[in-house]
Amino acid sequence: MQYSGLDEFLKRQAAGLGKGPAQRPLAMIFCEDQAEVDTTARHHMQLGFAPVLMFMPRHLALAPDVAERVLRIDFDPHAPGAVPRAVSRVASAAPGCWMFYCYNAEFLFYPFCETRSIAEMLAFHGEERRDAMLTYVIDLYAGDLGAAPDAVSLDDAWLDRSGYYALARPDPANRGHPKERQLDFFGGLRWRFDEHVPKERRKIDRIALFRAAKSLGLRDDHTFNVEEYNTYACPWHHNLTAALASFRTAKALKRNPGSSDGIASFRWRNSARFEWHSRQLLDLGLMEPGQWF
Repeated sequence: MQYSGLDEFLKRQAAGLGKGPAQRPLAMIFCEDQAEVDTTARHHMQLGFAPVLMFMPRHLALAPDVAERVLRIDFDPHAPGAVPRAVSRVASAAPGCWMFYCYNAEFLFYPFCETRSIAEMLAFHGEERRDAMLTYVIDLYAGDLGAAPDAVSLDDAWLDRSGYYALARPDPANRGHPKERQLDFFGGLRWRFDEHVPKERRKIDRIALFRAAKSLGLRDDHTFNVEEYNTYACPWHHNLTAALASFRTAKALKRNPGSSDGIASFRWRNSARFEWHSRQLLDLGLMEPGQWF
């Protein structure tokens, strides 16, 4: 089903969001280009998200099998502030519903996702009195840019196995003292090619999974206006975290004329082939199972 914009979608569908016996979480996918649009949708439907909302410009195409299973919303994701506003509006329309957002060519992985549904994982997370989950955006890139000049290749995907670090997140309202249980995380292509990435875009942490609320608002830096949502764990023990395997940064670096010509390959001594399995991400310390076994 297709809608002419977010206003029409909310007018016709807001009452039904988050309803039903299954209580499955909702996914929002913001499509910036045609790269792996269908694959992204199928991946998240397979994890158990429903409905899946595809926010995309009219000129982008969907495969027939995907189009019949998703809700397509005409949308310009490149407009300033458009994505945070859309996420906030959908969250306000369905308070209490678990939601997820990502961009095309990004793929969510969480501990044991091969055998456990997203609803099972979020049910456990909610029982631990958590309303949001930290996700790390792990950059993927094609191993051979000659064969994949846009840096996107599912069959030849690589990631950095090291080079990730965290810094305390200062609180401007508290004389710059660190915020409690909040860190800024860095690494991947945004770290290795930081001269081409604006300082405010270098973080790799994102609160991609959250429980919607009327007053909840997403900010431009992928944090929320409720500070507890931005924490990596509760005060008592470590909690689950997840990872977003993402070609988005690699695509941007190869699309940008200021960086494209200077990058012959993204691979370096700490590159590893991506295995498309949660076990690899757990072994590399790129997500945390917490108390969920």
